[in-house]
Formats: sequence, structure tokens, C-alpha cells
Amino acid sequence: MTTLFDPLRLGDIPLANRIVMAPLTRTRAPGELANDLMRTYYQQRATAGLIVAEAMQVTESGRGYMDTPGLYTDEMAAAWRPVTDAVHAAGGRIVAQLWHVGRISHSSLQPGGDAPLSSGAVAANVKTRTPTGAQPASVPRVLRVDEIPGIVAAYRRAARLALDAGFDGVEVHGANGYLLEQHLRDSLNNRADAYGGSIANRARLLLEVTRAVADAIGGERTGIRLSPVTPANDIVDANPQPLFAYVVQQLAPLDLAYLHVIEGSTGGPRDIAERPFDYAALRQAWRDAGGTGAWMVNNGYDGALADQVLAEGADLVSFGRAFIANPDLVARLRQGGPFNKPERATFYGGAEKGYTDYPALQA
Repeated sequence: MTTLFDPLRLGDIPLANRIVMAPLTRTRAPGELANDLMRTYYQQRATAGLIVAEAMQVTESGRGYMDTPGLYTDEMAAAWRPVTDAVHAAGGRIVAQLWHVGRISHSSLQPGGDAPLSSGAVAANVKTRTPTGAQPASVPRVLRVDEIPGIVAAYRRAARLALDAGFDGVEVHGANGYLLEQHLRDSLNNRADAYGGSIANRARLLLEVTRAVADAIGGERTGIRLSPVTPANDIVDANPQPLFAYVVQQLAPLDLAYLHVIEGSTGGPRDIAERPFDYAALRQAWRDAGGTGAWMVNNGYDGALADQVLAEGADLVSFGRAFIANPDLVARLRQGGPFNKPERATFYGGAEKGYTDYPALQA
């Protein structure tokens, strides 16, 4: 019987176990650059089979919060190299999550003070972290068709920079209400061109981006994260089951290393009564279409539930908040605890407190 502690080969990446550190935005990268504090943070968690590093904007227009890291210049890639070297020295594996926030931004964070980009000119009912504190998201403008090749190229360049920075691969962030999902969802995407309307059109941008990344660095080093029903960042879809079935069927020929699926509401309930979804059917649609990559699941997992989902056919389980508070989560899962509790007040911003000062078991 497969357990969390069994090794797995993820495309070209050998993993010591099936425990994944989920991507976690922590806003501790002033100037959009990784730093020594982040190096310590990730090295502490390198016993995970795989670390999916926090989301990194692939272009200046993709920035939505103060102090999130970027990956669109050589300087940014060079700043990540000590982090990836530290993880590898500790025996870990790490991939970069590539991100464009779309409308989840404020004009003060955009180049030239411009409006953020999206699939519809409707502001999200959320706040973002700006130089003057938390501010409501700005009203976006619709991304023009002639601008889309530049967005795709930004993801492609970021993927190459990720390998230059020493990452083992990348994860395309197609979840949680950011730009790619803003195009997927019918509650926002009101485009009347090739990127709006039908399921195939709404999925076009996500698929073009993922194909470009896989072409640039190889499908065996590329993953993607999806969130079929989460209402995160003020976005839903009227009928997500056929939408995401189409998406995974189109992704299957790319021979991706993995699909990373958030079950339920990101960071919230796993089951949403008004938005039922059949994840087993989605996994079957992926396999039936020839998808060979690993199936990674996320949201609200503990050791027992993780064992259950592995027995049902998943390959990897990612843990988010548990890794915030437990740098040695793998050892704690192996012995059934005890587990430190995360301090919500220190999730975003700050320094060592609530970031690198959680005690390990031996402490």
C-alpha cells in the first residue's frame, strides 16, 4: 500500500517522499527579490519530497501585492540561486510557481499606475497590500488580444529563468482567481473574441501558457495548479465539471510532470454544498486522455486523510499551513505529531517571527 513516505519520480525530478510543501505567499521579498531569510525558511523545510515555492510574478503587470518575489529579470533569478542551492544541499527538490495576478491588484502596483489586466472590466471584491496599506482592488481593463502573446512570452521566459535560478521545474499557477482562472470562469469572462464565450475559448489562455512553458523547459519539468470550485478572489463558475474536464483533457498530451488540484475552497472547507464537484471523475478524465503525470491533491489534509487519498489513486499530497508552523512536517507526520499551530497574524510580511522561528522536534 502506497504511503506518504514512499519515493516517487516526478517527471525528471526524483522525490524522497510524497509530501509536498504547497506554494504559500508570505510577502517577505522587498524589491521583488529573494533573500537570506527566505533561504533559511525553505532550507528548513527541505525534507519535503517537493517544495512548490511561493508564487512569483512573471512580469511587472503581474504584481498584486507588496513584497512578493518576481521572476522576470536576470537579477531576480540570481537572487533565487542561494535559495535553491540551500534546498538542494539539504537533499530537497524545489519548483517555482509562475504567477500573474490579473485583476487582483491595485494601480499603485502596476507599471505607470495603469489599471490591472483581466478578462472583464469588473473589480474584485478583495483588498491588496500596497505601499499605503491594504486597498480595494482597482477596476481592471480587459487584456487586449494583441497583448496576449506578450503574456505568454513572459511565462516562457520566467520558466527558463527558473531553471537558470536552479529550480528543478515550475508550476503554472492556474488557480485561486488569478489571471489564467479569470479567463476560465464565466462569472467574469465576458470577452466576445477567441478568448471568451465557449469553454474552449475561455481555456485558451491557460492552455497557450502551459504549452509555451512545457515547450521551453519540457513537460517533464512542468506542473500546473487548478482550483475547480474555490471562490477565492471573488470568482466562481456556473458549471465547473465540464470546464475542468476539458482543461485536463487538453493538458494531457503535454506530458506534464503533475497536476496539482485544490479540493474545495482554498484554505477553507473541502466540501461546498452549493458547488459539488467530482474530483475522482476529473482524475479519470485526465487519465483517459492519456495524462501520465502525477496527481497531486491539496486542502485540509492530515496524515490519515492523506493515506486514504493515496489509496484511492492520488500520487502526492500537498500541505500548506501545516508547513508554515512545522518546518519538519515530514518527521511529525511519520510519528503522528505533535504539531505546532500556525500564527495567522504573522502569515504575511514581517521578519523571522512566525516565519523561521517555529521549533523543530529536536528543539
